[in-house]
Amino acid sequence: MPAKHIWQGFTRFQGTTGKNKMPEIIADNISIVNSNELEGTTRIDAEYYQPEYLNIEGHLLNTANYKLWKDINGRFITGPFGSSFNVENYVSYPPYRYIRGKDVKDFFLLDDDNVYIPEKDYERLKKYVLYEEDILISVVGTLGNAVIVDKNNIPSVFSCKSTAFRTNTLNPFFLIAYLNCLFGKKLLQRKVRGAVQTGLNIDDLKLLPIYLPNTESQNKIAKLVIDAKNNLEQSKVLYSQAESLLLEELGIKDIDLSHEPCYEVNSADTISANRIDAEYYQPKYERVIEVVSKRQQMHTIADVFDFKRGEFIDTKYYTENKTSRPYIRIKELSNNSTINSDEVVYIKDEYKNSKTAILKKGDLVIAIIGDTIGKTNLILEEFEGGFCSNNTAILRLKESYKNRFNLFFLEKLFHSIFIQLQIEKRKAQTGQPKIADKEVKEIEIPLVDYQKQCAIGDLIRQSHSARRQAKELLEQAKQKVEEMIEKGTLNGMKKMI
Repeated sequence: MPAKHIWQGFTRFQGTTGKNKMPEIIADNISIVNSNELEGTTRIDAEYYQPEYLNIEGHLLNTANYKLWKDINGRFITGPFGSSFNVENYVSYPPYRYIRGKDVKDFFLLDDDNVYIPEKDYERLKKYVLYEEDILISVVGTLGNAVIVDKNNIPSVFSCKSTAFRTNTLNPFFLIAYLNCLFGKKLLQRKVRGAVQTGLNIDDLKLLPIYLPNTESQNKIAKLVIDAKNNLEQSKVLYSQAESLLLEELGIKDIDLSHEPCYEVNSADTISANRIDAEYYQPKYERVIEVVSKRQQMHTIADVFDFKRGEFIDTKYYTENKTSRPYIRIKELSNNSTINSDEVVYIKDEYKNSKTAILKKGDLVIAIIGDTIGKTNLILEEFEGGFCSNNTAILRLKESYKNRFNLFFLEKLFHSIFIQLQIEKRKAQTGQPKIADKEVKEIEIPLVDYQKQCAIGDLIRQSHSARRQAKELLEQAKQKVEEMIEKGTLNGMKKMI
């Protein structure tokens, strides 16, 4: 039997050995748990007592600077029943945002795929309205992610996939750093229940130990998180400026893109396009092309890029180690920022491929299958030498166009409504949305004045830089919390001696 299964099947429980004694860890893969140390009668599953969790909990408890979450003055709020709101009632316009489980990641809510609800539903669900500096924890689906709510995320309500915590007695920016550091993450994972359908219930959250250093230390950690938040906000401002400049240059900043319910199409056009679906001929699609083509010289993706499909790599080749072979899937792509490196998986060195789809710095990777088709990101140095999935394609600038296009400008162009509307028009809805290779290659690319490209591209580059700085600050915040706990453990042990 593999070593990792020993504690899963044979964790042993024995009599009492003292009020504060931690479960005994034998080697690194077997733990013997005293019967008086069980969590009441609710947790007798061996998984809960695996050595890694016991070690982490032991470090934290030895600091003596902690409280159970239920003992911190505040309020837990569970999300509404899933039947409280039908997703078919989403609307395409703000301001009332609906926070789904998929929006809750690390530290801050994702905002590249927001959905909104009607005002009447927002008023009806006011019990679940979020406030600035609320903590939100994912409790269904991807479990244990924790974010702090920002003023830009409200007005909003959250779904049954999350639980909120609201307090004015503890610095929430410190709390979010703790919940995202190694100790908080692992202890949240430890509280997961279930086999087929896993989840975190509110009673388990209440029993989570929360590390509480002195106020000065909390504030130092909180400042790092706040500085990171400010960097992210600056990143968004720069990105918005680039967006405004691009749309102005293309001449579509104030274009009417309203959906027309009725319109006529010549039969010859349907034969030429080989498409008979009415949505393909929505007048707004032609309107935006017509406006831009009057101002800019137009090319196609086939003219400008070499096109290569990504490849499927079996999960057996995935590794938790950060190798030199990252694997970019559609879930890591974004349409308003960079590739989400925290979600990227890595491929074992033993994997062999045809070497036709290896990523190079300066490539664009575009999603061509799935609900998020059209998401496109620029490959920077950290992802060079990697792969992308078969649900994506690689666009590599042809040699003859390398001095005619700025790469950061191109990434922003692909995020813009000009390209996204062309993808929306050309996609096919079968079992799941997809866009054929031929249709991708026919997408039109405007050749904007190079100096203006560089001005737009520089704003995008600065936006990416601010986002990287934010990530570094968040890593520092987590590391400092972990260092405090480790130091507190040593001090606690010295006092015991």
